[in-house]
Amino acid sequence: MIFESFDLVSALATIAACIVSMALLLAVSQQLWQLRWTATRDKNCKLPIPKGSMGFPIIGETCHWFFQGSSFHSSRREKYGNVFKTHLLGRPLIRVTGAENVRKLLMGEHSLVSAEWPQSTRTLLGPNSLANSIGEIHRNKRKVLAKVFSQEALESYLPKIQQVIQDTLRVWSSSPDPITVYHESQRLSFHMALRVLLGFRLSDDEMKSLFHTFLDFVDNIFSLPLDLPFSGYRKGIQARDILQKSIEKSILEKLQCNHGKDYADALDVLIESSREHGQELCMQELKEFTIELIFAAFATTASASTSLIMQLLKHPAVLEKLREELRSNGILHNGCLCEGALRLDNIFSLKYLDCVIKEVLRVYSPVSGGYRTALQTFELDGFQIPKGWSVMYSIRDTHDTSSVFKDVDTFDPERFNQERCEDKEGRFHYLPFGGGVRTCLGKQLAKLFLRVLAIELAGSSRFELATRTFSRVITVPVVHPVDGLKVKFFGLDSNQNEIMAETDEMLGATV
Repeated sequence: MIFESFDLVSALATIAACIVSMALLLAVSQQLWQLRWTATRDKNCKLPIPKGSMGFPIIGETCHWFFQGSSFHSSRREKYGNVFKTHLLGRPLIRVTGAENVRKLLMGEHSLVSAEWPQSTRTLLGPNSLANSIGEIHRNKRKVLAKVFSQEALESYLPKIQQVIQDTLRVWSSSPDPITVYHESQRLSFHMALRVLLGFRLSDDEMKSLFHTFLDFVDNIFSLPLDLPFSGYRKGIQARDILQKSIEKSILEKLQCNHGKDYADALDVLIESSREHGQELCMQELKEFTIELIFAAFATTASASTSLIMQLLKHPAVLEKLREELRSNGILHNGCLCEGALRLDNIFSLKYLDCVIKEVLRVYSPVSGGYRTALQTFELDGFQIPKGWSVMYSIRDTHDTSSVFKDVDTFDPERFNQERCEDKEGRFHYLPFGGGVRTCLGKQLAKLFLRVLAIELAGSSRFELATRTFSRVITVPVVHPVDGLKVKFFGLDSNQNEIMAETDEMLGATV
C-alpha cells in the first residue's frame, strides 16, 4: 500500500510538473511572440507603437475575437484607447476607432495605406475581385462596375426586387409557425442576388444546394489561413470551387440563351459595360465578379434586413409613422399598397423612411470595418503604425463613440431629419458604407432593397415577436440576434385590411 501510494503521488507530481513546464513554455513563447512584432517598429520614429496584446503564437487573439464578438473590441478599446494592436487571422493588426483617425486612413489610400484583406478573404474572393484590386486596376474595375448600380440599372431591377420581397413575405405569412428572420433573410438575399441581379435560371433544388454551399463559403471567408483537413480555410476553398463550377455553368447557359427577358440584369450590364470600356472579361473574371457580387448582396443585406424588422418590432410608433408617410405620398390607401406606386423617384423621396434606414445602419452597421496595410510607417493619434502591419478601421465602434450623435444608444430616426442632420456635423462620423475611393459601390442598391422591404412591411404585413424578449445581438461574422429573431407573420385577409384601413383613416385625421 505504501508503494502504491508513493506511485500515485509520484505520478501526480509528474503531471503537475508537466503542466507547470507547459505553462512556462507558453508564457515564454508568448513573450517572444510579442517581442517579435514589437521589433518591427521603425527605430527612426520616436513614437511608440500602440498598446495591446498579440495573443498566442500563430493564432494570436483570433479565438478571443470570434467568441467575444463586439465585446472583444470594446473591452480592448476601453483598456488601450482608440488605437490598439492585436493579432487576428494570421496577421498583426492595428484596430482604429474615431472619425479623425478613420479620415486619415481613408484619405491616405495609395499613399499611407493600401487595401489588403486577410489571407483567407483574398484567397476565397480571388485575385480578380474588386476587393483585392489596388491602384489603377481598382479604378478601372470600379468604372466597369459603376454601371451595374446606376440609376438606370436600379430602375430595371426595382420591379423584380419588389416581386421577390412580396413573394417572400407571402410565404412567411403562410407559415403556421414563427420564422427565423435572419436565416430566412439570408435566403431572400441569396434569391435576389441569383435570380434578380444575375438572372440565373436555377431549379429550387439547385438553389437550395447552392445556398448551403454559399453558407459554407461565407462562414469561412474570415478564417485562419491554415490549409489543413477539416479547417475552416479548407472548407471555404472547397465551397468556392463548387460555387465557381456551378456559376460557370449558369453563365454559359445565360450567354447561350439570353432571349425573352423583360429587363437587363446586373450580369448583362456588367458584360456590356466591360466591352464599352475595352476590358472584356474572361470566364474566371466573370466567376470572381459574380461571387463577389453575391457575397456583397448576401451577408450584409440579410443582417440589415433582420435589424430593420427588429427595430420596427421594438418601436411600433416608428412603424406607424412610416405608414403615415406612405399614405401622405399616395403609396398606401385603405390599408393596401397602391398598385404601380413604387417608382424609384417616389421611393427616394420618402424622407422619414430614409431616416429610419439610416438609423438602422447606424445602430447595427452590418459591416464592422475595412482592412488596409501600411505602405510606410506613419503617425496616428500619437502612435507609430509600422510599415507592413494590417490596419482595420472600425465602422461600428466609430458610430458608437461619435460625439455628434446625441443619446447614442437610443434608436431615434429623427436625428437624421432636415432640422437635426446629426450626420452632417462632421465627416466620417457616419460611414455604414465606408468612405474614400473605396466607398461601397452597391450602397444605392442596398438602400433600395431595404426601402422596398420597409414599405412592404409597413403597407402589407402584420408581424409580432414570437419570444418573450429580444435575444442578445452578436457581431460575428455579421450583426444578428443569437436566436436569429423569431417572428410570427400573419397574412392580411379582408378583415385585417379593413382594420388597417380604419387605423389609417384615424391616424390620417390627426395629422
